[in-house]
Amino acid sequence: MLPLPTRSSTPTVAEAGAWADVLVRRRLLHAAVLSPTGQWLIQNEADGPVRVLAGPADVVDLAAAIQLRIRSTRLDTR
Repeated sequence: MLPLPTRSSTPTVAEAGAWADVLVRRRLLHAAVLSPTGQWLIQNEADGPVRVLAGPADVVDLAAAIQLRIRSTRLDTR
């Protein structure tokens, strides 16, 4: 597997919000909410625990991890 390219800038709140929206719309997360403190509240399932992510970089990292999991699962079924 090829290494992931490095970012030239840190993720913004807008980028994290866009990723959070996609993950919720695609039902890969139940909820993702930006708190007034800049932290993100993430819930995988409706009755599951709420996780707290420190900021935008953590949301983008979560999206990347979910994408990697989906892609590796697809490759396993081929």
